[in-house]
Amino acid sequence: MNTKKTWIERATHALIFEVLAVAMTAPVLAWVMKVPMAHAGLLTLMISSVAMTWNMIFNALFDRVERHWRLVRTMSMRVVHAIAFEAGLVATVVPLVAWWLDMSLLDALILDIGLVLFFLPYTFVFNLVYDKLRDAMLKRRGLLNA
Repeated sequence: MNTKKTWIERATHALIFEVLAVAMTAPVLAWVMKVPMAHAGLLTLMISSVAMTWNMIFNALFDRVERHWRLVRTMSMRVVHAIAFEAGLVATVVPLVAWWLDMSLLDALILDIGLVLFFLPYTFVFNLVYDKLRDAMLKRRGLLNA
């Protein structure tokens, strides 16, 4: 069983996730939307700030539910985790994108669907790799049973 994560670890997890995400999405968004890189970069940073906050809150709640119900992070549980995380983020990000890019909510939703198609597998793979590396590090330190 995983040891409890501290808020510092949660912040580090979210920061690594978002730095990699911004580095991958800002150039693509600038190219697809035909906007200056600075404009796309600022939007991705705003989305990243929202996502980082949501990441920490969502994962803390998810971990609490997981411990309470004694759930195991199977592949299907990871899929539920990724979908639930992205659904909450879409509800917040669509109005922000519509405002920043001066487009309708529907157009922003369509754009966000494209982002979700990237972020669903990215979230899934990132968290899978993060958990494996974390468990290996905790085992090495003797903080997690083999």
